[in-house]
Amino acid sequence: MDAIAQFFIDWGYIGLFLSALLAGSILPFSSELVLTVLVQMGADPMLCLMSASIGNTIGGLICYWLGYLGNMEWIERWLKIDHQKMQRVEGKVRKYGAWMGVFGVLPWVGDVIIVLLGLLRCNIYVTTITMFAGKFGRYLLMLLALQGVNSLF
Repeated sequence: MDAIAQFFIDWGYIGLFLSALLAGSILPFSSELVLTVLVQMGADPMLCLMSASIGNTIGGLICYWLGYLGNMEWIERWLKIDHQKMQRVEGKVRKYGAWMGVFGVLPWVGDVIIVLLGLLRCNIYVTTITMFAGKFGRYLLMLLALQGVNSLF
């Protein structure tokens, strides 16, 4: 795993974008590590924020697409998403629709939310905007914790 993270770090902003894309999809990866190392090495925090947010949103859209193309049985079988977890989240996704995209950043349940948004054919434009807002907010909070407000802007 260290070699993979080092690869992304060596590629700078593009590596951060790719690591965030992987982390946003169903593949387990920590783009936060790459973001932290790049910022500590002196990379521009705002470029890091945008690279990570856009990459992670595109990764989330891959989850949306998998849900859009699939059905419940297929998703549970091939994506290994627990049926009970899907059912617990499905009611909220049906109630709030594409606005639930903002919660796509949550650990363990975020991918389930995004896959369900695709499965339920929620509005792709609202889903994308809300996903981006959630992912941008998470990375922004992380950068603020790393650097503080004054050094970020």
